[in-house]
Amino acid sequence: MVPLSYLWDGTAFLVSTARASVTGRNLLADGRVRLSLGPTLDVVMVDGTAEPVDAADLGQETGDAFAARTGFDPREIDEPYQYFLIRPQRVQAWREVNEMRERDLMRDGRWLG
Repeated sequence: MVPLSYLWDGTAFLVSTARASVTGRNLLADGRVRLSLGPTLDVVMVDGTAEPVDAADLGQETGDAFAARTGFDPREIDEPYQYFLIRPQRVQAWREVNEMRERDLMRDGRWLG
């Protein structure tokens, strides 16, 4: 587990971590990922796939939006950082026990009605 800042564009999460970190190496080797967002009583769980994106391929506008949203700019760090585009395949959300039964919001990459 590692805390990562992210940029959500409505379809995917953009994260960045040191390429040599355990998280970076694991995502490069196997793109399966699970994200947990929010506090204990308002949890969102996202299972998805992570696609590596090099800073050179990111685009200036997206890199700037990431830096503005997260408060740091991996493009300015001397240590090699890797961006990952995480595409959700399953999204669940709940606040209390009574919401556990209908917590699926996305399945197989498709939003549920």
